[in-house]
Amino acid sequence: MRRIDRIEPFRVMQLLERAKLLEAEGRKIIHMEIGEPDFPTPSAVIEAARDHLKFGDNFYTPSTGNPELQQALGAWYKQEYGVDVSAERILVTPGTSGAFSLIYAALLDAGESVLLSDPGYPCQRNFIRLNGAEPINIPVGPGTRYHLSAELIEQYWQPHSRAAVVINPSNPTGTLIDDQAMQAVARACRDRGGYLVSDEIYHGLTYGTKARCALEFDDRAIVVNGFSKRWAMTGWRIGWVIVPEALINACRRVMQNIFIAAPTLSQHAAITALGVDDAVARMQSAYDERRRYLLDALPQLGFDIVVEPQGAFYIYANVSRLADDSRTFCWNLLEQAGVAITPGEDFGAFRSAEHVRFSYATGLEDIRQGVQRIREFLQG
Repeated sequence: MRRIDRIEPFRVMQLLERAKLLEAEGRKIIHMEIGEPDFPTPSAVIEAARDHLKFGDNFYTPSTGNPELQQALGAWYKQEYGVDVSAERILVTPGTSGAFSLIYAALLDAGESVLLSDPGYPCQRNFIRLNGAEPINIPVGPGTRYHLSAELIEQYWQPHSRAAVVINPSNPTGTLIDDQAMQAVARACRDRGGYLVSDEIYHGLTYGTKARCALEFDDRAIVVNGFSKRWAMTGWRIGWVIVPEALINACRRVMQNIFIAAPTLSQHAAITALGVDDAVARMQSAYDERRRYLLDALPQLGFDIVVEPQGAFYIYANVSRLADDSRTFCWNLLEQAGVAITPGEDFGAFRSAEHVRFSYATGLEDIRQGVQRIREFLQG
């Protein structure tokens, strides 16, 4: 089989395409499928980009990033997490997808492998396969809050394994890994000569607790983050990855050939975003209100939520009491009730037919309407 033939579709995008077609026909669709903030980018960020555009400051930056942004990120890590990160280790990328493409290109050879949680973010599997390597999908559940554990790494690690990925908070479950588990996972990877890769894109969107950075537990950790979620900057395509010094040169060569550089205006805007706290706090508060509403409403409809999400904007719910197959359930719900949610199959194979993901990155009034539509749909 050719490598490209092993790349799976991002199924939520297929569902979104169908939802858009239904909207074009005049139907009102409630979108709880996509993980895209419904808030505008903070105005100060937009103004910063406008100013730089006005002065013609839109030429290439160095491939590894605008040095001013790298320095600003280093200062931000000191303030946010109390960790010292040299600017040279912070590589600015076209979104977190660009960051993952970069690190797997630099890290993996054909035949090697990376350990992933199942369920987990679906594109991870495909990033790895594009580099000729193999994702090892490890079933996880409520017992580990849907995260990898040191015991699972010990069980599934292969001689050709290079890294294990932790998504914290998790997509699709919104759960956080606890500090002791993160420390043990980092140690398990390090003891085997591999890397811990920590996806921290939902940091700053947690409720009642704060997510810890993997660098607090392991200075060799590879940390990926970006501006899409916390700062509502999805279309700006700007992220970063922090790599150990041993990987900097390999990553630089990849960036020079593949990316040239991240978008210049987005990098300028990102510097301003790091200082925008009030808008982030308002978004976080709104997400938490939506989260609490759904945590109360969904079980009343028959959805089982085994582990309460502490971050991101997702709820992973068991649909077994309502349907035999979550894929059919989701497509019927879209066609008949005009509510879009994501089937569990997008996130892996382990018990996927029993689960769906709700995204609450949409307004509370739409969410309330969506719940009412689901209630009517279930009542027949």
